[in-house]
Amino acid sequence: MTKLSVNINKLATLRNSRGGNQPNLITAAQDIEAFGAQGITIHPRPDERHIRYKDAHDLKKVVTTELNIEGNPIPKFIDLVLEVKPTQVTLVPDAEDAITSNAGWDTHKNKDFLADVIKTFKQHGIRTSIFVDPEVTMVKGAADTGTDHIELYTESYAKMFAAGEAEKGIQPYVDAAKIAHELGLGINAGHDLNLENIRFFKERIPHLLEVSIGHALICESIYLGLENVVSMYLHRLK
Repeated sequence: MTKLSVNINKLATLRNSRGGNQPNLITAAQDIEAFGAQGITIHPRPDERHIRYKDAHDLKKVVTTELNIEGNPIPKFIDLVLEVKPTQVTLVPDAEDAITSNAGWDTHKNKDFLADVIKTFKQHGIRTSIFVDPEVTMVKGAADTGTDHIELYTESYAKMFAAGEAEKGIQPYVDAAKIAHELGLGINAGHDLNLENIRFFKERIPHLLEVSIGHALICESIYLGLENVVSMYLHRLK
């Protein structure tokens, strides 16, 4: 079964919009795990507009499945990850003012930089993953950095699926996943996956270990309830 890691950034955004501690991020993470999710993902940004750096420390104390911290490996982020020591760190090349992640790494241009960062994290026992576009050349470049996993950036698939071109949209991901597996890389995926498109993706991507889903899952939960939605994703990922 492909693991479900729930990104709780949007819950933090809601909390921060009014101050205080509602919804309580710690309680939410514990509930999500109790509902069956196999991981919690957070993506702290330098301005802490949703996940705060303190949240990472607090969640480390209570998450019993896997804690995945995503972000651009600027010095402040690297220090946070080394302090918290999550199960996994996912490196994402987003600008400081980015609304959301919008591209994978150029793993050839950034090879030396990524290799140095990954070496540091792995020396501390932290599994590493690189956010990449579904391009065979970028997957091969990722393997040269020493990373453990890649995370396939799935926005283009989601758009093609919504446009009724699912078969065309999925093919680059199938090719990328096959190469990644041959190179010994674990395969994760995330961005714009939802209840409508997740089953098709899961059924066609070989060796898919984990998906990270946040925005869509939280939006769907407004109508269907968080416990129901987590269960619905788990069913589709079997």
